[in-house]
Amino acid sequence: MTLSIDIASDAEELGLHAGALAVRTIQSAIEKKGTAHIILATGASQFETLKYLVSQDIDWQRVHMFHLDEYIGIEESHPASFRKYLKSRFLDPIDYACTYYLIDGMQDPDTECHRLNDLIRQYPIDVALIGIGENGHLAFNDPPADFETKEPYIQVALDEACRMQQVGEGWFSGLEEVPSSAISMSIQQILASTTLIVSVPDERKAKAVQGALQGPVTNMCPASILQEHAHCHLFLDRESASLL
Repeated sequence: MTLSIDIASDAEELGLHAGALAVRTIQSAIEKKGTAHIILATGASQFETLKYLVSQDIDWQRVHMFHLDEYIGIEESHPASFRKYLKSRFLDPIDYACTYYLIDGMQDPDTECHRLNDLIRQYPIDVALIGIGENGHLAFNDPPADFETKEPYIQVALDEACRMQQVGEGWFSGLEEVPSSAISMSIQQILASTTLIVSVPDERKAKAVQGALQGPVTNMCPASILQEHAHCHLFLDRESASLL
């Protein structure tokens, strides 16, 4: 196993540790190449990591940012919109200084995937900041996830466990409001990142963490594929690590 594991006392400390590694990795890429190419996730797992990241002195004009996933059919004004999330928690605090490519879930999904695929192929990713879902998903690649496709962005169906997680985190008031499909970065595109920083707080993620780290590599627990990445750093708190 090539994973490094950091277990923090709580979600805030987890975010500090994950954010500090992200800062070092981004700054190193800028120093070596003049630019850094990053992927950002959304959701509750990224609150503290992004809060730390935007507080640091980074030359954001040298950064290209890609977006991990987005619901199909949700306006940017919707409280659950990941475009809205990234603008309020990342782009606003850095004054939109980076070059950014957001997924527009209101566009035709085939056309939007094609647009994003053409873009991301131009920018080998230095670091991806991601999480793990309660059902073990990476991005919106729910089980059984497609481990084979080389397309960077794909359309996916969201399973009930994934959709209930969104309700449980407060993004929607009921299951019937959660979209059933999304545009997601593929597993292979995530794995193509030179460095993965995976933030996973909360006891409700403990079973998924256990499966990802101690189970076999299987598309029924998509996060188990992280075992095969050369530079993957997993940041847990005591609750998410409780079953290890």
